[in-house]
Amino acid sequence: MAFTITDAPTKEELESYSAEQLRAYYALKASNNDTLSVHSIPPTVDGVRRRTVDKYGELIAYMSIEDYQGILQGFLIGLVGARRILEIGTFIGTSAIYFANALKRNGVKGGVDGTGHKPIISLDINEEFAEIARQNFVEAGVDDYIEVIVGDANKTLASLSDLTFDLCFIDADKESYRNYYETMVNNYMIAKDGLFIFDNTSFDKVLTFADTPVPVAPDAKPLDVSLGGFEITKEVAISLHEFNEHIRKDPRIEVVMLPLYTGITLVRFMH
Repeated sequence: MAFTITDAPTKEELESYSAEQLRAYYALKASNNDTLSVHSIPPTVDGVRRRTVDKYGELIAYMSIEDYQGILQGFLIGLVGARRILEIGTFIGTSAIYFANALKRNGVKGGVDGTGHKPIISLDINEEFAEIARQNFVEAGVDDYIEVIVGDANKTLASLSDLTFDLCFIDADKESYRNYYETMVNNYMIAKDGLFIFDNTSFDKVLTFADTPVPVAPDAKPLDVSLGGFEITKEVAISLHEFNEHIRKDPRIEVVMLPLYTGITLVRFMH
């Protein structure tokens, strides 16, 4: 179960929760250090989510990362000492706001640098969401840290191939994950000590292909199990399964998948 601080359950509700649900809630509470110079949870993100629910509904708002994932990814930014970040999939800007706050804790200054870019470059194909995100960045006081480029990310990546990023968060167009990954690795766009974070790598439908060889044959028989959760197409599920197998067998990198939400995969280079 995913939680945000502001929609925290009551004590009466907590009494009915399973141990797994209680651990998830306790982990969020225990990870939220509001004594930091830049808070673990950006103060404006709850308003961002509420406005999204009001305008687009809960199903669309579900695509925004939760507080615990934001805290985790901010921690990883500090761990790798990131100073330049690429995000593929801006949406309403929640994850980028977390990234910007983490860069502030790292001592990174905002504004355009010698490359002509801000510390965070975020790519999205939807101008409507991009403009909403820009407004949310202003509200959060991080607009000098983030620039949004609208267009096909596969094409935009080519125009950024002279840049090197310390961290790349990929959370859009699941069928393009492999292409994003190979483009960045082959063009040395990720630092030697850098980190990839791939979101949504184990959606329920993906799990049904757990023991299916790749490439997945048209007549492949996935596991016949009943799973709930956010629905994706069979084609997207197959693309993600094949991507997971591709990076698992890539001798250049080390992979660990975190069984959180719909799957978070971390990738780093071998030395």
